[in-house]
Amino acid sequence: MSLATPSASSRFQRFLLPGFAFKAVVIGGGYATGRELAEFFLPSGPVGGVLGMLLAMLCWSAICTVTYLFARATRSYDYGAFFHALLGPGAFLFDFAYLCLVLIILSVFGAAAGEIVHALFGWPTLTGTLGLVGSIAVVTAFGNESVERLFKYITYFLYAVYAIFVVIALTRAGDRVAAAFAAPQAAGGWVAGGLTYAGYNIVGAVAILPVLRHLTSSRDAVVAGLLSGPLGMLPAVLFFVCMTAYYPDIAAATLPSDYLLSRMGVPIFHVVFQTMIFAALLESGTGAVHAVNQRVAGVLRGYGISLSTLARLALSIGLLVIAIFVATRFGLVALIAKGYRTLAYLFIAVYAVPVLTYGTWRVLRSRGA
Repeated sequence: MSLATPSASSRFQRFLLPGFAFKAVVIGGGYATGRELAEFFLPSGPVGGVLGMLLAMLCWSAICTVTYLFARATRSYDYGAFFHALLGPGAFLFDFAYLCLVLIILSVFGAAAGEIVHALFGWPTLTGTLGLVGSIAVVTAFGNESVERLFKYITYFLYAVYAIFVVIALTRAGDRVAAAFAAPQAAGGWVAGGLTYAGYNIVGAVAILPVLRHLTSSRDAVVAGLLSGPLGMLPAVLFFVCMTAYYPDIAAATLPSDYLLSRMGVPIFHVVFQTMIFAALLESGTGAVHAVNQRVAGVLRGYGISLSTLARLALSIGLLVIAIFVATRFGLVALIAKGYRTLAYLFIAVYAVPVLTYGTWRVLRSRGA
């Protein structure tokens, strides 16, 4: 596997790729179906929900910017090296929390992929789950370049589908959206909702560290970091605005995306949107597994061992099988999921707070030097 040198990095790789990768990691578990948007933002109403999303976006931009600067200053392009530089002996805390999170999200992604394939084609759910597992394993086996191409092309597809989604939704229910925003409403709670949602997803900035090797300067890191928030949140905001057409009833829907699509009355687009959700699960799962692969590769590199394509494939399959089948079968995923909020608070404690304090100080010190 060849690594691109900074001099060969394009503007896309330096400025947009980190944001696309960040979006790729957060969308599958963050808002692909709309369920988390309903959970964290709809309780504050249409106006309050948008305010909460903008707050979360600003938090993402701030944390991504400092993370990218710190990673470049310390040459830390996998989360093992990053947290060794940030936490020293306490780096194992993030390793533990991240692996627990990966077990949860991969098991959820596998189940969701199975349901999507069953709904689209009537095939057994195991078919969709295995399809997702195989796709993630193959993409991650070929390393950084393969993963980056996936992020790039699925992002184009995803943004296009969301754009069409918004056009159809506003064409058919634009008056309802306008009425929802114009109606008197209590917009309280949006600060807590925005901060909590941002805290759930900040780990995405660490999962995409391998793509930061393209950065050539601190300016690149700042621009890429500031863009990561808007690039990650734009589809969510568009989705949320469409959801407000059926506020407050849609808040109780298990899958708000299906709730909206069934009212649009465009069956072919329903299939396209479901395909997009499967693609979103693929890129989110790929980002999570690739981060683990790069962590292992970093450890082996210290012993002079290179992680081969076959070894990456085996490692990816092993992690996916454990997460989707073994951990689910023995109840480990359910056990960890009960402490999901605790995991979110742990990420804030071992990542957000240290990187915004010590990380910022170290970046400023290195610039001064």
